[in-house]
Amino acid sequence: MVIRRAMYSWLLPAAFVLPVWLLVGWGIFNQNGLALLPVLLIFAPAVFVSELVLMLLVRSRPGVRAQRALSWWDVTGFGIWHLLTIGVGFYAQPLFALNLVLAILAAVGVLWLCLWQLWTTTKTARTPLLIRETFDRVRPGATTSTTVEDIVVVEESRPGHPAHS
Repeated sequence: MVIRRAMYSWLLPAAFVLPVWLLVGWGIFNQNGLALLPVLLIFAPAVFVSELVLMLLVRSRPGVRAQRALSWWDVTGFGIWHLLTIGVGFYAQPLFALNLVLAILAAVGVLWLCLWQLWTTTKTARTPLLIRETFDRVRPGATTSTTVEDIVVVEESRPGHPAHS
């Protein structure tokens, strides 16, 4: 559970740290000035936007929000993608193209994984139970049983209607 919660907490900082790493890695490991243009215009913005979108998809699942932890599938997918993205930032010439393609495929795989998990959790979730769990989280100490004090009756009458006078 510690690893799953740590990855949950890492997703937002990763949206900022990984693109910055691509820029820092270019400055440290790459001597080619023309290579900065793809990093600034394509790689860093793509990593930033895709990380934010995938983080929102993951955090939109009720189970992830309730536990504040990712699933093991998420940990594996994001871990592989983040390691490959870090590898891209080393700009090792013999393996750079392969590493870049693998990082892009990993990002697409994480997108598919997030959509699949979101689809399966929302498809199998029972709506009344989900609504009840949401209200129980909003009201701390709430129980599942309803008491007379929890029921509010609102009577409505219209002006000019016989019940109004």
